[in-house]
Amino acid sequence: MADGKTADTRESELPAFDVVVVGSANVDVSARVLHLPSPGETVLATSLVRSPGGKGANQAVAAARAGGALVAFIGAVGADAEGQWLSARLAADGVDTAMLVRSGDPTGQALISVAANGENVIVVAPGANATLALTPAQKEMVACARVVVTQLEIPVEAVASASAARACGAEFLLNAAPARPLPVELLADVDALIVNEHEAREISGLPDLDAAASYLVAHVPVAIITRGAAGVTLAMTPRAASLADGGVAMPGPAREEACESTVPPYLVDDVVDTTGAGDTFCGVLAAARAQGLPGSMPCVRRPWQRRWPSRPRVRKTRSLRGSACCTPCRLSGRRPEP
Repeated sequence: MADGKTADTRESELPAFDVVVVGSANVDVSARVLHLPSPGETVLATSLVRSPGGKGANQAVAAARAGGALVAFIGAVGADAEGQWLSARLAADGVDTAMLVRSGDPTGQALISVAANGENVIVVAPGANATLALTPAQKEMVACARVVVTQLEIPVEAVASASAARACGAEFLLNAAPARPLPVELLADVDALIVNEHEAREISGLPDLDAAASYLVAHVPVAIITRGAAGVTLAMTPRAASLADGGVAMPGPAREEACESTVPPYLVDDVVDTTGAGDTFCGVLAAARAQGLPGSMPCVRRPWQRRWPSRPRVRKTRSLRGSACCTPCRLSGRRPEP
């Protein structure tokens, strides 16, 4: 793990990466409960588990485990045992951590309550994540990437800095979570916006999901709204849709009337925990985009980092779907292999 000064001396030594994730790294503390507490209610947990997390780190691990993509992570952790542990876990999954910096603030933590039906609520204490500001060396790493992925558990200024640093032609995927107001200039740089249905409504200010999708695609060429068991709503400008069908890279901003479609979910028999499912989706999509390959979003029983699927499991899941096409396939303009 490098500090800011060490990172700045490495600009000429950086390799090219398929995917660079700029985002958060947290220690997740997950409590399993029979039901999620109502306001003012106290419930007893049946178990307590510590695991590596943070939306950025989660997505980097998912991209690396998808296989075929060289993945790097840019973020900030504390100069503490938790930060060292997170760095080691990322490296063990094949994620480059040369630009994961140490901060004077403690490593971020996420407090998660998971109900028996798999639903969860999450409270994040950002800690070191809130201090992330890209150094020249970190920007150089971003400039070497084919796909740049960010989220909103880090300062918006760091997200904008990552977008500005990418090379011409590199794709910028923004997972706008947790939802917050976004500068119009930042949205103008986004190639694909990925949100869940709650975030789509919050960002747009519209309660109707179809209206929210139309609002989002008025600002970005591709909006992907994950809806859990209801699948995925994919909204694209006509130009983006035609380019995707032809297998061409995502277009620059084109603002026409949206084309919307719904991609069905891959169904599982026993949903245990949905924590990290959206991050897995983002990471696998980024890896697929970087390679020009059809991707898939497998639903896994426990989507914590240590249980996320490797590429053989992703391929197996895709083959089980027959001819059904998932969102990463649509975005890459490819169809699933027979």
